[in-house]
Amino acid sequence: MPHQVAVITGAGAGIGRATARTLARAGCDVALIGRDSDRLEAAAAELAELHVRAMAVTADVADAAALDRAAESIESRLGPITLWVNCAGADVCGQFVTLPPADIRRATEVTYLGTVHGTQAALTRMRRRGCGTIVNLAALSLPLPLRAVESGARAAIRAFTESLRPEILRDGDRIHLALVHLPAINTPRFSWTRNHTGKRLKPTAPVYEPEIAAEAISRAAFGRHRDVRVGLSGLGRRAAGLLVPSLMDRRQSLHAYARQLEKDAAEADAPDNLFAPVTGAYAAHGRFDLDVRKTMPILVTTTIRSVLAGAALAAGLGVLAAAIRRRA
Repeated sequence: MPHQVAVITGAGAGIGRATARTLARAGCDVALIGRDSDRLEAAAAELAELHVRAMAVTADVADAAALDRAAESIESRLGPITLWVNCAGADVCGQFVTLPPADIRRATEVTYLGTVHGTQAALTRMRRRGCGTIVNLAALSLPLPLRAVESGARAAIRAFTESLRPEILRDGDRIHLALVHLPAINTPRFSWTRNHTGKRLKPTAPVYEPEIAAEAISRAAFGRHRDVRVGLSGLGRRAAGLLVPSLMDRRQSLHAYARQLEKDAAEADAPDNLFAPVTGAYAAHGRFDLDVRKTMPILVTTTIRSVLAGAALAAGLGVLAAAIRRRA
């Protein structure tokens, strides 16, 4: 594999931190972007033990100019950026009608616009060389009540990425855009999401460790897959939602709240990371290690989906041909 310089946003904790370790083990030099300088420096020190160059850059992804300056600084120190992974995100959880507009705006700016700004910073530099890879994160499961803001942002990321692909193709650049569709991941986010529900938050099953997400990101980047989906459960729910949407709405209204909230009340003064980072030695994992799936899920790539769709089509045509022969 040619030498790679990877940039990861949201790299201080959660999926971003796990991805940094995975890419460093693959031999990439890694630039870590985030808001908490102490966590970034701790992550960079971990990567240095893997004998790769690591660089910590403090920046808010909602600030396009700050991300552009970060990208320029990274290229001047580590070299041309070949891989950019947008992992940064922030959320506000609660009944939508009760959410303050400032919280909605900020969560959208970090999750959606942070991905847009990161993609633009990466694309501007990759187009000079006509090659590179950008990986964005979307949600695998159906949108959930109490999570309308993030659900909207992740849907927007998917549409943005799919809209951008034809532009790059028309320009003739060999720049690859990948989408990784993730289920619930055990990260610290459930401890520091701004929470208006009054209850402690929990992920909805199935839950996987952040290293699974990092593996999917690595597979999308180096395998040059258009899409990678972690597991199959979300696909089933999406299909059911398309077939009988009213029943899925009712099911979500009855059961989705309990799946996301613990019985214990949330701490009234619990810190959140919406407008400023939460201090502390957070890393990749959250507090749900006992609840995660222990086996590696199926990573459904675009190629695998095409094969499955082709097999299903062939089987359907076979049944149809047999029926026609019987009638004849």
